[in-house]
Formats: sequence, structure tokens, C-alpha cells
Amino acid sequence: MSINNTMKALSDKTRRDILTLLKQGRKSAGEIAEAFPVTGAAISRHLSVLKDADLIRDEREGKYIYYELNASVLEEIMLWIKTLKGDDIDD
Repeated sequence: MSINNTMKALSDKTRRDILTLLKQGRKSAGEIAEAFPVTGAAISRHLSVLKDADLIRDEREGKYIYYELNASVLEEIMLWIKTLKGDDIDD
């Protein structure tokens, strides 16, 4: 995991909103695009950044690509943040 890629991906509100949307379950690129007032190309770029940061996974089914949240990376970030705060990570 590259923390720089992860933080860059999380720095954008639209990308955070995409992650929140995917928290509800996997969605196709079209379903994701319908939820935002930006172009399909912009959503594609956001998805690419999230995928590069390993925050989402994709799976092709026929002519559609479905995206889902990769919570394990978020859990690693949360553990790292807890150690910065001085919280005991064994809780």
C-alpha cells in the first residue's frame, strides 16, 4: 500500500463520495456516474485514482465493469491513524 496514493485519493470530495456510495454495495460504472453531476470521463478518472490507491476493486461481467469497496486498505489507514493518536491498537 502506498500511503501517498491513498491520501491523494481521499483528498478529493467526489472520490470520498464514491467510496460512500460503494459502501452500500458494488455498482457499475454507469450507476456510479448517474449519482454525480460530472461527465463520465471525470468519473472514470476518479475510479482510476481510487483503483490505483487500492481503495476499490473492479470486476468485469460481460460488457459491464462493477466496482466495490476494498475496506482492508481503509482499515490499515485507520490503524495507522490510531497509532499516531497514541491509541492502543489492541482494543
